[in-house]
Amino acid sequence: MAAEGQAPTAGEYIVHHLAHLQNKKPEGPFDLSVFNFDSLFFSILLGIVTCWILWAAASKATSGVPGRFQAAVELLVEMVENQAKGIVHSAESRKMVSPLALTVFIWIFLLNAMDLLPVDLIPAVWHLAGPALGLPDYMRVVPTADLSVTMGLSAGVLLVCLYYNAKIKGLGGWIHELFSAPFGSHPVLWPFNFAMQIIEFVAKTVSHGMRLFGNMYAGELIFMLIALMGGALASVSLGTGIGLAIGHIIAGTAWAIFHILIITLQAFVFMMLTLVYIGQAHDAH
Repeated sequence: MAAEGQAPTAGEYIVHHLAHLQNKKPEGPFDLSVFNFDSLFFSILLGIVTCWILWAAASKATSGVPGRFQAAVELLVEMVENQAKGIVHSAESRKMVSPLALTVFIWIFLLNAMDLLPVDLIPAVWHLAGPALGLPDYMRVVPTADLSVTMGLSAGVLLVCLYYNAKIKGLGGWIHELFSAPFGSHPVLWPFNFAMQIIEFVAKTVSHGMRLFGNMYAGELIFMLIALMGGALASVSLGTGIGLAIGHIIAGTAWAIFHILIITLQAFVFMMLTLVYIGQAHDAH
């Protein structure tokens, strides 16, 4: 950050806001001993909120005329169930897959929605509390703009897909498919088939997590740039300041409204890809 008593430059502001509250500095790009405590905290907190929303809807469900909250949750449940029926054809599997997809949609929507909070709101609160607790003055509030979170989510989907591959096809049948598809079951083709299968699993998992991360990271950066526009008010003339203030309000409002569509769409896409990948695990080559 900038020296004591000096305002940070635009670059310092962005770099500071992109730093995580961590237990230590990473020693390399794949240092698994580093934990992003801010991402973990908000992910777990919003996961609990997601479970509470679904529990509250289930516990208050009535057979009569539903209230607004129950009606909204019922619409979501019906939407997810209809999508699951068209992709996962096993009714038995849908007993777990449909609730999983619903949970994924609501959870990721809430994680994404953290981007709608004012950029400096929670970091400003942490600026007072963090150093007082002897902790670094870093705080990021959008877990899905953290690659470790999105890749963790996509890795979880991969584990579910592997489970259904073994359950639906049988362990022996799945192993046979790994070595016999897509080119054929001739022994000469086994290494090529296995390599293609592994590449497919890796590509699905990486693209699944990277897609969500890339969109939310870009959205977070745009909000920071809009915040910088407002931060420049103190260093310009009155006329220029009025123009910047108007531009800041218009840009912030417009991007926030548009971002509501983005956070919803990204949650929906992640959910749909989850259903597609699980559905593919039910299909034999």
